Amino acid sequence: MLFKKDFMLGAATAAHQVEGNNVGSDYWIMENLEHSVFVEKSGLAVDHYNRYEEDIDLLKRAGLNAYRFSIEWARIEPLEGQWNEKEMEHYIKVIDYCLANGIEPVVTYHHFSSPAWLITKGGWESPEVVNYFERYARYVTEHVAGKVKYVCTINEANMRLQMAFLIKDITERMSKQSEIQNQEGSVQVGVNLSQNQSQMMMSMMETAKAFNIDDPRKVANFVSQASEEGDLLVMKAHNAARNAIKSVDPSIQVGLTLSLHDIQCVDGGEENAKKAWDDEFTHYLPYIEKDDFLGVQCYTRKIFDENGANSSLETGTKTQMGYEDYPAGIVNVVRRCAEEFKGTIIVTENGIATSDDERRCEFIKEALTGLNDCITEGIKLKGYFAWSLLDNFEWQKGFSMTFGLISVDRNTMERTPKKSLKVLGSFMEK
Repeated sequence: MLFKKDFMLGAATAAHQVEGNNVGSDYWIMENLEHSVFVEKSGLAVDHYNRYEEDIDLLKRAGLNAYRFSIEWARIEPLEGQWNEKEMEHYIKVIDYCLANGIEPVVTYHHFSSPAWLITKGGWESPEVVNYFERYARYVTEHVAGKVKYVCTINEANMRLQMAFLIKDITERMSKQSEIQNQEGSVQVGVNLSQNQSQMMMSMMETAKAFNIDDPRKVANFVSQASEEGDLLVMKAHNAARNAIKSVDPSIQVGLTLSLHDIQCVDGGEENAKKAWDDEFTHYLPYIEKDDFLGVQCYTRKIFDENGANSSLETGTKTQMGYEDYPAGIVNVVRRCAEEFKGTIIVTENGIATSDDERRCEFIKEALTGLNDCITEGIKLKGYFAWSLLDNFEWQKGFSMTFGLISVDRNTMERTPKKSLKVLGSFMEK
């Protein structure tokens, strides 16, 4: 079973997780607080900023034909309204290197991290974020027009709402520390819930002070809980960015990506499962119906009973992230999305955090076999991007979560391709 050459088969990264020294971002500030919730600092990360040619070469040699990466807003606009042409030129070089090597660049304009100044101004709960993001998207597009065919405006645009549900659940469980930590696996992003209540409060206070915000509850970075208005603001920012991109270059295919679980239920859990899918996906449909594609990102499933999500019903082993190893999830989610979203679908992330690369190889095989069936069924699936090209900085959890197809010795920055990189490439028609 091989994918045809017009299918994008590749791997993905995010700027803050791989580049290093992203000093203008909100994440850099939060990592370096005295009572930071991050288990370690990103620092030099895996130095992809300086080693992108080597990493793209490894991707190409494996037989892959596409690379999804993000442009770091904090590098492009380090201060409000001040553009850094040198940094923009860096990303143009990355795009040009992809093109020169027959690699399709799929570019994400925002992948969780934001400029620090944006958070000081109210972040993703301020109506002004729509204008700020539109201006940034227009600026970047003016520089990449004619080179890039696919743009993801915002990565996992529903993550802020998922965080709101997580925080609400944590608040109800505050008296039971072990149960709080068990909730880390309920979201598909690296969060650290191992701190006690006192440490969490210290971190919140320091974070608010760092961004010059009086109320710690008002710090609105992208991976923080959203109000209903904040959830809508993300959609408005996406729509404004899409329109700006199209006004500069109508040929660019534009979409966003969503963090989705394979929502399942047992008898009695039907209503809870229906609400969960509406929260994660259905209520966004009016805002993405004009998009050219939908980026689908799924790593696991959730099973609902009459009381809500019940992880005890899961039968698979747990990954390093704390959720179930379930490669069928991405296949089920693509099928379900295709029932309601009529544009093209791209799997913009899918993978497994494990130290066992043989298991990663099997995960890839199972996922891609199922996705090939989706294409045979007539689903408009255009591409698959494994998360991630490189072992990297998994946000609050640091470098211990190994998603990569390539390992990195962070002392020497030496790259070592894993067998799974070759296995992924073997699915592409030669």
